[in-house]
Amino acid sequence: PDDVATQVGEAGVKQVNLYRCLAHAPELLRAWISFAWAPRGNSATSRRMRELMILRTAMLHESHYEWHQHIHMATELGVGDDEVAELESWQSSTMFDSRTRAALAFTDAIVAGKVPDHINDELAAHFNETQRIELTVTAAFYSMVPRVLDALDVPLEEEFAEAKPPPPRTAAPEH
Repeated sequence: PDDVATQVGEAGVKQVNLYRCLAHAPELLRAWISFAWAPRGNSATSRRMRELMILRTAMLHESHYEWHQHIHMATELGVGDDEVAELESWQSSTMFDSRTRAALAFTDAIVAGKVPDHINDELAAHFNETQRIELTVTAAFYSMVPRVLDALDVPLEEEFAEAKPPPPRTAAPEH
């Protein structure tokens, strides 16, 4: 729809295949963009932290599309190649501080479908209520995205067609 194309263009975001696919249901596309873009602006948590969480969901869901959309955003926000490489085995890595580790454990638990009390407690030790809500919505929304992408068979953008897929899935730790 023209209004969405204008909104996307004014935001400096390029049209992506996911938006093209969702455009067949314009009201859902509008709602999707509104919801997905909300945490990109004024947030209580860092966008960098949320991009690490999104990359982890892409890895766990083996979502080539989500990975390639967000690896660029993450690197623009300062996520280094070393962090990306360690994201696969974050549980045993010394690369991440306790705050990031709490967010990644929380992400793994959301992807697994149940967040144990000790993971919620650890998250609460590092983040206030507003931040925890943002992190919850980030992990949950970006766990839904690969399911939509897969169900609708959304192809990777042409410029990423030859790109390396995300690292292989590593199981979320047992809780």
